[in-house]
Order: sequence, then structure tokens, then C-alpha cells
Amino acid sequence: MKADAEFFESTADSRVESVPLSHLSVELGHFYSPDLGRDADFFVDHFRRINRWYSAARDALQDTFPVRSPRISTCILIDDYFGRLESPQKLIPKLLGAAAEGGIVIDYLARESGCADWAVPIDIDPPDPGEDLPPGRSLAELVEARLVEDPPPDTTGARPPVQQTGWLCNGQRSPSTDHHEAMKRPTGWVPPAENAAMNHSIFADIELWNEGPNGRVWSCAMLAAVWQLLRFGALRDNGRRVAVPQRLPDDLPADWRELPAVSQVGERAAPFSAYRTLTVCAPLFQPIENAVRTILQQVAVEPAVLDQIQARASDEGLILAPAVVDRIEYLFVNTGPVRGVGPR
Repeated sequence: MKADAEFFESTADSRVESVPLSHLSVELGHFYSPDLGRDADFFVDHFRRINRWYSAARDALQDTFPVRSPRISTCILIDDYFGRLESPQKLIPKLLGAAAEGGIVIDYLARESGCADWAVPIDIDPPDPGEDLPPGRSLAELVEARLVEDPPPDTTGARPPVQQTGWLCNGQRSPSTDHHEAMKRPTGWVPPAENAAMNHSIFADIELWNEGPNGRVWSCAMLAAVWQLLRFGALRDNGRRVAVPQRLPDDLPADWRELPAVSQVGERAAPFSAYRTLTVCAPLFQPIENAVRTILQQVAVEPAVLDQIQARASDEGLILAPAVVDRIEYLFVNTGPVRGVGPR
């Protein structure tokens, strides 16, 4: 299925495709393999708990928004990257049925491995099972290419770049005191320091990937950062849209890899991407979301894309924070007996 494309002329010689935008994207669950094996009652309880917070967020947006009927879309993210799951034929009906019983409509279902998979150009139909994917880069690689590290003040840049180490931090780590030059006194311990500290430092050093026996394995934090950028409609590959939602097929496949990165569940769903995002999750996910924010603070989103989104928001009477990371909202609430949440 081909999607219509709208082009935006950003300069005389470059064009950036636009994406449909809701006013708010609400993530109703980020499910990992240990919990995905639970019975339907577990998910019914989850969505019932989430519903009260989703309803409050929806009502608050409708009460304060300058438009009469704000566009709100919902989504869930399935971990098919780090764990083995039931087939989509079994798991998807269980999740959708539980959401409906819990009073919630899921508009979009996304695969976490889609954040690491190839960015398929939108003018190419999804491949048939067994076909090779079209040329492209993975979404995580697209984000990696746009990382601009924030060097600490008065440093020489001796630390290798993130593209070599796979580690990204928000300041200056403690220097090693194990070795020192001959005839010189050993240096004492120096604490790490956050670049933009407010009175005291909160230093974060984040692993974006490691190398496994089968190649690079992206971290949860990196894939979650990709996921947020997708929800903002802020990712492009040479100006072209990526991971465009496709309709969830009536005949579900047996293999998760045969589903698109983002599947649209309902026919009348508001657009997947949005000006702002709201993620409802348990407090134990707070460290990973702090890592996501640190990563996004060092991602240079294409200026033409930012200008495009800002212009469209202005046309609707909206004021957006200049930085994408400041358009994210969270509700850290206990959503149920979540245990064994995988690599996080």
C-alpha cells in the first residue's frame, strides 16, 4: 500500500516530506517479553488502570486547547527486539481485546525492532515475505548520524566520539587515576560533572549499543529515543518519511518481521505522529526515560523538519517548545504488577 506524500519546500534545492500530525500522541504501554506472555486478565487490569490517567489527560487537553476537537492518537510498543514472543496471530488479538475491555481504543501498534530495522522509502510497497528489504539505513542509524555531542567546558576532546565508543554522556566523567606519568605525583580523584548542572550535578553516561556475536545490539535507551522521534514525525531519510504507518492486516502473520514498524489499527485513527507526546509508564522506567532525554538533547533534528512542524503548529495557533525534548510529557504511575521487564 502506497501512502500519499506532501512535500514542503524548505530551500531552493531541497524538499522535505511532511507527515500528518495529531496534537497529542499517548503511549498506553511499552510491553516487554516477560509480561507479554501473561494472560488476558493481566492486560485488562493494565488498561483499566491506564484509562483513568488517559481520560484525565484527554479531558485536560480538550479544556485548554485552542481548537475545539484536538486530535489525539494512542499507541503501544511491543518488544520484539530483545525477547521471543507469541506470534502476532495470538498476541495482537489478546492485546486489542484487553484494551477494549479496559475501555481504551488502541490506534497504533509498533514493533521495537522497527526502531532498529531498515528505513523503507514510502514509495516502495512493503516487501512480500521472503523478499529482501529495499536499500536504506536503520532508524537507529539515522538518529546516530545526527548525534552532536555536548563537550564539557575546557576539555580537549580526548574522549573518543560516540560513533566509536557507543557511549554518550551529558558532561565530564571522572578521569582515571590508575596510571600517571613517571616522576609526577599521582592525581587525586575528580568527580564527574554535568554540563548544565543546576547547583549540583546529575551525571549520566549512557550505552547506545554494544557489539554482539551477530553484530550491533542497540540499547533500550537508544531505541526508545528513536521511538520518541518517530512519534514527533521528526525523522527523515534524505528528506523522505520513514516508518509510515500501514494498516494492520486482517490476516495476521505468524512472524513479527512481516508486520510494518508501525501498524494502524483503527480506520478513523488520528495521525500517529504529533506535536507533543505523553508516555504513561511505571516509575521503574524513569531511569531509561532520563537516558532518552539525554540522548535527544544531543540529536540535531533537521532544521527544515523543525521549521516545517513549527510553521504548521503556528497555523493552528499553537506554541511549541523550540527543543523536541521539551515537548515530551510523562505520567509515572503504577500501572499494575509489572515484573521482569527485560533488559531495562
